[in-house]
Amino acid sequence: MSDAMIGAAGIVGLIVLIAANMPIAIALILVSYLGLVALIGPAAAWGMMEVVPFSFISNWTLSSVPMFVFMGYVCFHANLTRGLFDAARLWLSRLPGGLAIASVFGCSGFAAVTGSSVACAAAMGKVAVPEMLRNGYDSSLAGGTVAAAGTVGALIPPSILLIVFGVVAQVSITDLFLGGVGAGIATAIAYVLVILLRVRIRPSLAPSVEEEVTWAEKLRALLGAGPILLLIVGVLGGLFAGLFTATQAGAVGAMLALVVALFQGEMSFRVLRASITETLVTCGSLFIITIGASMLTRFLTMSGVGFMISDGVAFLNEQPVLLLMGIALIYMALGMFLEPIGAMLITLPIFLPLVHTAGVDLIWFGVFVAKLLEIGMITPPIGMNVFVLSSTVGKAAPTSVVFRGVLWFFVMDVALLGLLIAFPGIILGIPSLF
Repeated sequence: MSDAMIGAAGIVGLIVLIAANMPIAIALILVSYLGLVALIGPAAAWGMMEVVPFSFISNWTLSSVPMFVFMGYVCFHANLTRGLFDAARLWLSRLPGGLAIASVFGCSGFAAVTGSSVACAAAMGKVAVPEMLRNGYDSSLAGGTVAAAGTVGALIPPSILLIVFGVVAQVSITDLFLGGVGAGIATAIAYVLVILLRVRIRPSLAPSVEEEVTWAEKLRALLGAGPILLLIVGVLGGLFAGLFTATQAGAVGAMLALVVALFQGEMSFRVLRASITETLVTCGSLFIITIGASMLTRFLTMSGVGFMISDGVAFLNEQPVLLLMGIALIYMALGMFLEPIGAMLITLPIFLPLVHTAGVDLIWFGVFVAKLLEIGMITPPIGMNVFVLSSTVGKAAPTSVVFRGVLWFFVMDVALLGLLIAFPGIILGIPSLF
């Protein structure tokens, strides 16, 4: 059997193991090791098993991941994000669907202190959905808005998806973050348009809020959100101003989150323990998947299957739009069944050479992939954000109802993908300014 055929057999085997519900990390490592044994023998393959994981995981840039994850969990468990929604609610509640719009902006703000869309959906679900239901909002609009708005968490920095992509693709994390800002803002605006359109068509979905709010109350709400806004400005402002690197920004953010929680009187041993525990669990599962993906990259490179695939789709090098449309369909299909980081790491060893040959900018592609994977977070049958939100709010927003609500946002996301392809400046505009 030729080396390329061994590589192809490895890809098929990986698909079969994942379909059989084997954990992604174990499937990646097992297929990679057995493939290397077939290519270079057991002794050399075991040597690879010793060298590759260490060389990848010792990448200094990856040290920012636990820090950003810890920052997000501290903000989540210390309930620091309530002020974001309260401020947005008081300023926007008089608009048609104002509470739903406030949820979008609340999720966007929380996205700037955590790289997880699931955390965004859970945090805002506890706060925003009950408030909307109390004011007579339709449960599908309330649940669908928060589940969809949570996906902004993977676009607006700090994004764990973008950090991992940057490490694997060896591109600037800061540039990816800057590109994510443009895509995140575009997504938030698109979701606001969906809400306004739905409420315009069916005003009963979101009854107008008759609450009289004074300017003094609005200003107090802004002051209440001040500490978390200070955290956002401190981390992202320092990063984009060049005061520290993306790696250092994680440590700065974690420290500022602890200071803010202490200042707000929300820090306790329970909060600290929960934040540390969930950070360790999250990063442990993430890093073992990245190790497996690194092994798979080495295996596919040595087998030459990547070159075989590139030759097979060489005609798409002159038609990058068709290539991107094909990649989009694959990622959206994978997103129905796999969690985002696993889906990304399985496919990048194959897709990166293709888009590089086609002349696609890797900064643009990284943000585009993050957007594609986050669409999968609201797509049935898995739809992680939908299930997390439903479990957070209980019977008030059943899974089937939330899925019905996110359909409108899914359609807008597909249209937004077309805009990102047609107008790459949406992503690349801000990085080009810096």
